[in-house]
This record gives sequence, C-alpha cells and structure tokens, in this order.
Amino acid sequence: MNSQLDRLPTLLAKKSPRLLWICSALWLALIIGIAVWLHLGSTGLVDETEPLFAEAARQMLVRGDWVTPYFNEATRFDKPPLVYWLMAIAYQVMGVNEWSVRFPSAMAATLLTVASFFTLYRFGWPRPSRETHQPTTQTSWLWWSAWIGSAIVILNLQTIAWGRIGVSDMLLSGCLGCALLAFFWGYAQVDDPQIQSRWYLAFYSLSALAVLTKGPVGIVLPCLIVLAFLLYLGNWRLVLKEMRLGRGLLLFLAITLPWYILVILANGEDYIESFFGYHNVERFTRVVNNHWAPIWFYFAIVPLSFLPWSAYLPIAIARLRFWQLARWRQQDRSTHLGLFALIWFVVVFGFFTIAATKLPSYTLPLLPAAAILVGLFWSEQMMHPATQRFVWWSHVANIVLAIVLAIGIGLSPHWLGNEPEMPQLAEVLQQTGVIAWGAGIWAAIALVECGLLLRRQSQWIWTVQLLGFVAFVLMTVLPTMVIVDMQRQLPLRQLAATIVQVQKPEESVLMIGYRKPSLVFYTQRPIKYIAGPSDVPDQLDKIARRLSRPKSKVHSLLVLGRPVKLKEAGIKPEQYETIAEAGVHRLVRMEFLVK
Repeated sequence: MNSQLDRLPTLLAKKSPRLLWICSALWLALIIGIAVWLHLGSTGLVDETEPLFAEAARQMLVRGDWVTPYFNEATRFDKPPLVYWLMAIAYQVMGVNEWSVRFPSAMAATLLTVASFFTLYRFGWPRPSRETHQPTTQTSWLWWSAWIGSAIVILNLQTIAWGRIGVSDMLLSGCLGCALLAFFWGYAQVDDPQIQSRWYLAFYSLSALAVLTKGPVGIVLPCLIVLAFLLYLGNWRLVLKEMRLGRGLLLFLAITLPWYILVILANGEDYIESFFGYHNVERFTRVVNNHWAPIWFYFAIVPLSFLPWSAYLPIAIARLRFWQLARWRQQDRSTHLGLFALIWFVVVFGFFTIAATKLPSYTLPLLPAAAILVGLFWSEQMMHPATQRFVWWSHVANIVLAIVLAIGIGLSPHWLGNEPEMPQLAEVLQQTGVIAWGAGIWAAIALVECGLLLRRQSQWIWTVQLLGFVAFVLMTVLPTMVIVDMQRQLPLRQLAATIVQVQKPEESVLMIGYRKPSLVFYTQRPIKYIAGPSDVPDQLDKIARRLSRPKSKVHSLLVLGRPVKLKEAGIKPEQYETIAEAGVHRLVRMEFLVK
C-alpha cells in the first residue's frame, strides 16, 4: 500500500458499501455526462454523413415504412435499420431534432461504459499471479480497475467524437463491445452453468443487434475474436460446447433474419447488390469512395484516436506477458480479461488493416479493448507503482506527447488553412481564446506530470491526465464544436429556413458545386444535387426546357451554391435574382420564359 488514497475504496466499503456504490454511480454519471450528453443537441447536424441517417429515420415516420430506408426520395441501402429505428423512436418521444438524432450514439457509449465498469469491477485483476493478496488489497484493486478503466473507455478523443454524432459507428461499437463483454462474463463463470448460459445468450443477442446496425461485420468480428482467444488458450472445444452454438444460432437468426427477408422481398436484387455487394464485399476487397490509405494507416490513427492514453498502450500490452502461454493456461478463467482484451484489440486492428477501404472510424470497436488494457495497467500502478525502465519511459513519452499537443494546438492557426466554407475559422478560434486554453491545458498537464515523476509519485499521473483532458474537452473541444457549427453549418440552416419560406408550390431546389444533405433534413423536402460545375449547363438546359413549357405549373427554380460555384457553372448574375446570402452560400431564383 502506498497511502490512504490507495485504500480509499476499502475505507469507503467499511464505512458503508452503499456509499461506495453511490460514489461509483456519480462517477459514471459525471464522466459519461461530460463525454457525450453535455450539450448533445446544441449544434446542428454535420454534413455530409449525419444528415443522411437523420433524414432516413425521419422518412420512416413520414412514410410509415420501417423496412426500406429512404433519403431524398431514393432508397438508402448503406446500413441496416437499427440506428434508424432508434432515431425514429427518439423523434416520437423528443421530437425531430439534433438531440434525437444523436441519442443512439450517446446511449451506446453510455451502456458500453457501464458494462465495462462492471466487468472490470468483477474481473479487473490486472493479470494472473501466484502471489497471495489480502482481501483489502483485492477490493481496492478491483474498484480502481473499474473507476479508471471506465473513465478511459469513454474519455478518449474518438469515442467522444462518435458518441456525439448521429451515425451508426458508435452504435456498432457499443453492440460489439457489450457482446464481447457478455461472452467474457459467460466464459469466466464456469462454476455456474445457468448464469453462464444467460451470458452466452446475451452475446448472441447483442451480436445480432450489431448485424442489424452495420451488417455482417457485426458477427464476423465477434466470432473471429472469440475463436482466436479460445484457440490461443487451447480450450476451444470445451468452451464452444458450453456456448451451445445451435441454440445461439437460432436466437441470432430469429433477431436478424426477419428484417433482411422483408427488405429483400421489398427491394430484391437492388438491395442485395447495393448492401451486400458494394457496402460489404467491395469495401473490404477494394477501395470505394476514394477511401484509400497505406497499410500503416491505423498505426498512426489508433494513437491519435486513443488520446490522451496512447503512450501507455504499449506498456499495457507488454506487461501481460502474453507470450507465456503455459502460465495463462494454468490460471483461472476469471483472470483472463487482459488477454481477452488484447486479442480483441489485435483482431479488430488486423481485420481493418487488411481491408482495402480504410476510414478512421473503423478503429472505434477496438478502443474499449485498449481502454481495458490501459485501465488494468493503471490500477496496478495505483496499488504497486512500478519503477521499471519501460514504465518510466512510458511516463516520459506521455509528457512529450502533452508538450507536442500544446505546441501543435498553439500553432494550429497556421495549419488550419483557408477552408472554403470556414474562411474565418482560425481567426475566430484565436479571438475566443479557445486555442490559448487548449495549448495552456496541455502545457500544464506536461508540467504537473513532470513534477509527479520527479517526486516519484507517478501513480497519480492518470488523475492529472484525466482532469486535464476533461478540462480540454470543456474549454476547447466543446467550444470549438460550437464555433465550427456557426461557421460551417449555421448558414446552411438559415438558408434552409429561407427556402421553406420562399419556395413556390412545386418549385424545385437545385444545389450546385457541392452536396450538403443537411438541406434535405432541415427543409424536409427533396433537393437536387449537381456536384460537378461542368455538369450544370447540360442539367440546367434540360430543366429550362421543362420549366419553359406552357403546361408547366411553375417557371422558376431555386439554386443554392457559393458564388464561385455559380460562376464556374456559367451562371451569370443577370440570369438570377438573389434571394438570400449566408456565410459563403448564396440562394438565388432563376426564372424561365414560357415558350
């Protein structure tokens, strides 16, 4: 023991076990609230992906069709329906707004964090050991594992980002993560077959929900992770028998098959080719939508995604001594959580590294495993601070990382660039003091951590890291999101409101030069997009011929675009009437003479 603070959980438990659980509930509410729920709906939808999900869910309510998703009067087969269903339910309860759009993501992050907390509290012994520990030591150790690990699960850069965006990535990560944790609860409780069976059924059910969130990857990844884990330990025959695969398969199919059957019956080959062919097979085997990246892409993305804990991931992995296979096989299953998290991390990392199409969000499902690994490392440091050279170098690397972040944020106005839709972003960030706060917080983190390291109190570096990152989120990340929204998305919402006011009956709206799906959601009407300015003359010619006919009920067209895009498309100022301008965007009306 190092201090009274090390024994804090035990001291609280002796005073009142209920008090300890109340403190834990407040802890979870605080970290989850700051990470994903605080100001969740205070900014508009972010183009270009979030409005696609939001509008598809709204269309389910409008059409009364809960089988086939639609966007902008066309089917949208990109993703299965679970995220749309949850958004639509939130619409019915809370109204059609940004908070409802982001509810599934925030709830998935919440449930994943809570599940991680209880898993670490029950099985968070850092690694198998032959040492005999006092009950008080074990109690404190497990509570520190739960507190620290759950904080790391939710308080990292990518989880916060995707937990606040209304797309399917966080929901997939939540379903996958909870499914894998459910498997481990079943795997570890070999002495109680009845409880074990229930947890395995939860694993099958949650994997099925993952398939209803994003397709086959929802079952492929859990199966690969579980199989690799069992093969490594050599107990796969016994565990697979315990899992009762036949019963599990029936449950899995009962949850997943009905919707897939209905959507195929409704849309036939179009759905099969689009969803299974393009959005699954082709995404894995070849680059789609120009999402190419080199083979080392995720070696760079994962450390950035897992900030501010990245520096401790290598030592958290190495300390497991996973290569000592005989030692792991001799230990009780309940001590295998760290090894399971490592295989979970490696399988997801390897799977998406092999895939041809690469996106930063694909690494989201491995972050809970990384958080468990680092949480186990830090709980061990709380109870028995290590002085090994590699641990010391991890602390040094973490301090260097904080210094680099401080410098990078301080110099960010020079590398933010001149974003066409946010030309004043760097200037506004400087004026509001957001950049100064961000750089100052990371500089302070580095300074305090350096002091703790010199005073041989390195076990408390995690608290500095946590408090500093929370301050960074509150003082820099959330204000920056508001500023970016005002610069980038607010003008589009303003013009959407104008379109609703000035649009004539049956008058079409055309957006040229770029595509902003948020217009469809905020106007709640179809928008025609022409992304390439060179395509505009031919398209306008066709529209002009149609609108200039005497039988046409309307002889005008609303056009939205940046002035430079209007010019590139060959549209001259004398050809239109300016209706409104907001930000860099201009809304105009083009009149066509009746022939």
